[in-house]
Amino acid sequence: MTDSKETALLAAKTLDNKKAQDIVIIDIAEKASFADYFVLASGNSERQIGTLAEDIDDIFAKEGVPLKNIEGKKTSGWILLDYGDVIINILTAEMRERYNIERVWADCAFTHYEEGSKI
Repeated sequence: MTDSKETALLAAKTLDNKKAQDIVIIDIAEKASFADYFVLASGNSERQIGTLAEDIDDIFAKEGVPLKNIEGKKTSGWILLDYGDVIINILTAEMRERYNIERVWADCAFTHYEEGSKI
């Protein structure tokens, strides 16, 4: 899988299937040189965000999408998975509210993911 849009949608779909909440895909391609999309999702607990990150990594490995870097750990309330053109942020609701990534990228195109969403 080489298309960053498809990769972002696969991430969102996987997160949705695993009961993540408030999934948002942000198209940052025109504003950032380091990636095309951010995928944001919230988990109910640190345990859930750890599980969500593992599930994403498993699915992406099967699809041949290499993980470039991982930042944070489930005990920090925020895990960032860097797949190059797609960066996935999985946070507890508290951490998501505190860092408010959506506000930083407010001038970019947002897609609030629901099953069948297209970007």
